[in-house]
Amino acid sequence: MDDIATVVGVDIAKTVFVAVGMNDRGKVLWRKKLSREEVLPFFATLALVKIGMEACAGAHYWARRLNAQGHDTRLIAAQHVKPFVNGSKNDWNDAQAIAEVRSRGETKYVPINTEAQQDMQMLHRARQALLSERNGVICRIRAFAGEYGKVFPLSVSKFRKGIAEWLGDDAENGLSGNAVQTLRELLEQLDEKEKRQDAYDARIALAAKEDERARRLMQVPGIGKLTATAVVASVSDPRHFPSSRDLSANLGLVPRQHSSGGKDRLFGITKRGDGYLRTLLIHCARSALRCAGEKPDRMLRWALQVQQRRGAKIAAVALANKLARIVWAMLVSGDEYQPVLQRSASAPV
Repeated sequence: MDDIATVVGVDIAKTVFVAVGMNDRGKVLWRKKLSREEVLPFFATLALVKIGMEACAGAHYWARRLNAQGHDTRLIAAQHVKPFVNGSKNDWNDAQAIAEVRSRGETKYVPINTEAQQDMQMLHRARQALLSERNGVICRIRAFAGEYGKVFPLSVSKFRKGIAEWLGDDAENGLSGNAVQTLRELLEQLDEKEKRQDAYDARIALAAKEDERARRLMQVPGIGKLTATAVVASVSDPRHFPSSRDLSANLGLVPRQHSSGGKDRLFGITKRGDGYLRTLLIHCARSALRCAGEKPDRMLRWALQVQQRRGAKIAAVALANKLARIVWAMLVSGDEYQPVLQRSASAPV
């Protein structure tokens, strides 16, 4: 059995793939360089093996295709592979390191996305990029207007109203025809990007309406269509995470630890994992805090107390941590959100 590879590490790229096969004792048995067209036929000739790949561009596609052949393919975060690279970084050493990490029993893996998840994630990323471009156009117009002595308020609505008045047909702005034409063309670009953003928002709203899990998640304070669909697209199988804290840690919402000699030292959050989803949850927490008012939800009352003691930013992150844990519990159990109500001081015991 020592001459049969049971674990294969694959280093993927655009055109060149490198595979390293190891036996149960960790001995390298073979190395293979493959083109894209040769990957699936090569693994189809192998006995069923455990395959490891770094979670990078294209990895989810290849993991799905190799699993369809019967192999046990897992994705590994790059930071878990780097400590096992021996010598200089190259494709062969990377593939061998991946195989070594895949053979370890305590390795934590990245969930493999389905095609439906990737479709929704692509929609979210396209919307995010479009929003960045929209903000870039607004900043560009502001900068150009500033060169002519015109400054607009910070909000987008006030900016829209101000520049419409400044560039009006009867406005005496002192601008040349060339300058007015350029600014109006930039405004047309802004209009186009906002229309496309509205179309993306409509598609996300429809997806949230059709997905039962997203509808339940929107019952949680602060969570709306955008965050609910992003969670569903990122977390297909909540049981991949053994506990709610594991999901929160995966999103980087737990304190960073640097302890030694029995002394526990905790710092700010780790900011690991999906930064987009972490940002959305923090925005949800800010929205929930802003609208908490006198609501009897015990979680919101607790967050407001943290806000009074530690400030709004720390309270928002702490509440985002709780929201992530609630999301995990709801996805695992399939239950509706049931707020725990704060007992009033005047209520009988």
